[in-house]
Amino acid sequence: MNPQRIGLVGYGEVGKTFTIGLKPQVATMGAWDLKFAQATIRDAEHAHAARAGVTAHGSMQALCEASDLVISAVTASNTLAVAEEAAKHVRPGTLFLDLNSASPGTKQKAAALIDARGAFYVEAGVMTSVPPYGIRVPMLLGGAKAAELAGVLNGWGMDAKPVSEKLGVASAIKMCRSVMIKGLEALVIESYATARAYGVEDHVLPTLQETFPSIDWNRQGAYFFSRVVQHGKRRAEEMREAANTVREAGFASIMAAAIAEKQQWVADQAAAGMFQDLPKDAPWQAYADRLLAARGEKSGKQD
Repeated sequence: MNPQRIGLVGYGEVGKTFTIGLKPQVATMGAWDLKFAQATIRDAEHAHAARAGVTAHGSMQALCEASDLVISAVTASNTLAVAEEAAKHVRPGTLFLDLNSASPGTKQKAAALIDARGAFYVEAGVMTSVPPYGIRVPMLLGGAKAAELAGVLNGWGMDAKPVSEKLGVASAIKMCRSVMIKGLEALVIESYATARAYGVEDHVLPTLQETFPSIDWNRQGAYFFSRVVQHGKRRAEEMREAANTVREAGFASIMAAAIAEKQQWVADQAAAGMFQDLPKDAPWQAYADRLLAARGEKSGKQD
């Protein structure tokens, strides 16, 4: 196995990080994104790709024809749609690496479409945020070709660990972790903002510090607020897939569904411009104060 022509589906934060990081390792690098057809941002996206030495393809078909490794890096809700479109054009023998945060059931449906074309589907569970790590972000791989592809990716400087030939295992690990991590984000936002409303944050945070002394709760709170404000929509989509994962296991997805709702609510406030002029290193209190100032002013108010 020696794929040398890579095509990225999705040219967002993750896609750009991977194309830049992997470009020196392979012969050709291409990308396709629906944004490439949007008049308002097309030129900027094409310019970015050109600077990075990435071919901006005009369609999924063009990308598949030019690639022997297709990497899907889109939002969770588009996981299956991308696989459906790729399955129309992917060539037999092509590797299809799915980085998206989707449930085991969704990944299995996507795999069936790709494998039916004689290509090889490999699922990936990306285990933490990509920006701090770049292509070295830890990921778990699953599928018949997982071990073989992991060897290739690790040779390119990535951190890929095969966990099972059975599809769904890697995504189950990822989704169960997401319930905890995204849930903690949602809990911190709700707890901190409420404590701020009552003026008791200087009492609440020290008790957290005492119980969990290894965590800097002020710093972690600021990070959680900033990440949800920036990526709440994507996180909400991921948590809906986490809720699907819980349901696929035979349980009611009470917590995962609530986490998705909270993440979406913060994303909606961000989309409305509530946090637009806050610096990236703003303390959590600045985010909470924006939420407090808007109480009763927006229809998205939480009870």
